[in-house]
Amino acid sequence: MGTLSKLRRMVLRDNVSVREAAKRLRISRNTAKRWLTEPEIVEPSYPKRVAAERLIDAYTDSLQLWIKADSHRGKRDRRTVKAYYESIRAMGYSGGPTQVYLYCRAFKQSLDNAPRHAGFVPLSFELGEAFQFDWSCEYAVIAGLRRRLEVAHTKLAASRAYVLVAYFTQSHEMLFDAHTRAFAALGGVPKRGIYDNMRTAVDKVGKGKERSVNARFESMTGHYLFEAEFCNRAAGWEKGRVEKNVQDRRRHIWREAAEKRWASLAELNTWLIQACQDSWSELTHPDWPELTVADVLQDERTRLMQMPKPFDGYVEQPARVTATSLIHFQRNRYSVPCEWVNSVVSLRAYPEFLRVVSVHGEVVDLPRSFERDQTFYDWQHYISLIERKPGALRNGAPFKTMPEPLQELQRQLLKNPGGDRVMAQVLSAVPLHGLDSVLAAIEIALQAGRVSAEHVLNTLAHLKDQSRPMAVGEVNTPLTLQTPPLANVTRYDSLRVNDLEAGHVQ
Repeated sequence: MGTLSKLRRMVLRDNVSVREAAKRLRISRNTAKRWLTEPEIVEPSYPKRVAAERLIDAYTDSLQLWIKADSHRGKRDRRTVKAYYESIRAMGYSGGPTQVYLYCRAFKQSLDNAPRHAGFVPLSFELGEAFQFDWSCEYAVIAGLRRRLEVAHTKLAASRAYVLVAYFTQSHEMLFDAHTRAFAALGGVPKRGIYDNMRTAVDKVGKGKERSVNARFESMTGHYLFEAEFCNRAAGWEKGRVEKNVQDRRRHIWREAAEKRWASLAELNTWLIQACQDSWSELTHPDWPELTVADVLQDERTRLMQMPKPFDGYVEQPARVTATSLIHFQRNRYSVPCEWVNSVVSLRAYPEFLRVVSVHGEVVDLPRSFERDQTFYDWQHYISLIERKPGALRNGAPFKTMPEPLQELQRQLLKNPGGDRVMAQVLSAVPLHGLDSVLAAIEIALQAGRVSAEHVLNTLAHLKDQSRPMAVGEVNTPLTLQTPPLANVTRYDSLRVNDLEAGHVQ
């Protein structure tokens, strides 16, 4: 229409010849004459070009598949249209690149204009009916290191109260501990729990709602008396409230947690529980804007099941004690009493410690570490072995972790011949009298300058006598005896009352 208007102005108003006007407008003179003979200004229409069957039609399926696959990749990993063109050329395409570029652009535009998500049905839950559970990956600085953490989110579907607990992994013992802490903070247990198909809960996903539930997870649900319900595959909207909670808490609570520095994971979890409880009083409930989450939670707690005894959520596995009195667990080594060498023990993993049970029922708790390729010794586990092999004291790795008074005593004793045996004799007193008493006796001996096992043991016995409780019948009095009694055996003669007895004595 713009060109037609210019043509009419040039010819009919400015008296420019048709030939000159067509030349200026770069159109055909015949086209200009035809447009000027039209009685009305009508937009020119052109017949649609009827082209032969496009050569690209045989390769559109491949192009669509490639474009859809690349839409799920990062921008750096996506292929260009030129790469598509070269690929279909290798498949036999003999046309030019223009058709490929035009088709790819049109198909990408159709994907962008298509609705991204289907519609959802809003859900409604009764008070005390259900809770939703999910994991998220977050980062925080713990003990000076930026660590990746797995955060457990537990949210009541009705009152919207939530609890966050952070762990280093998503293993079974972490899952059980997260439920215990959440139920304790929420004040009870709902009747139903909604989960996705996580590996710690579902061993195998069947057709429809068929699930092969993990036996240990089933034990936990039976202990707390709630029913576990699992979402369909790729249907996160079925637990959308906890899914949204992950995003909201990442912008809310976790943003503040990531800015702080934490001495330990336990300190972080204590702060998280308190932060969650504080936010309940600040957030308004979406269904009842005049009430806060804490107000609705107060009503929901009356409909929750009572919190029973915490579930003993450990994961058990057998472990063989090596000849160096060590057990292996998750690429770390831990020492156990040397009496268990070459035996098979039961290893029970908890979130914060490891419990080792011997075949005779003896129990040892060990601090758990989530580092890799580390060895953790307890020198007291090797005392009975040192009594038989005192020479191992000089370079024994476990004894490098002894308290400083013991190490100082060892350095002074090993200067003399037979000092290792004397040191072994002192260490053997630790199981009998306790570490604190032995350390006190050693410090007194070092201050006196008399470094020997006899002095340490005598000092230890003296300390024990001072701390010995008063016997029955003893009287605590401020009076002191001024004249001690004297032995007088002649008084026995006064007992001889007759001659018969005297003759018998003679």
